Amino acid sequence: MSDWIGLGLIAFLIVCALWGLSHLSKPYDVTTEEFEKRAHEAPSLLSAGMSGLQKLLDPAAGKAAAVQEDFKQGYYNGEQESGDGPEAGDADKGTTKREI
Repeated sequence: MSDWIGLGLIAFLIVCALWGLSHLSKPYDVTTEEFEKRAHEAPSLLSAGMSGLQKLLDPAAGKAAAVQEDFKQGYYNGEQESGDGPEAGDADKGTTKREI
């Protein structure tokens, strides 16, 4: 008799798992206003924590985030870009303009 109870419990868990997966796979309709609102919101505490966790687990992700911040601030290869060419006599540094 206990074999039938165990099989029934396992079957129930499998049915619940399949129902949950089918419920999660349904498309979610988002209005344009809701999408824009979510896109412009500041990052939540959860996403900030996940970002910190990712930096700990993958050091390259932390370096990539730092480089992206430098690009936003206008730094390229550790130097501030001014839009002007290199000074006369700075032939060993090369150009500071980015190639597109």
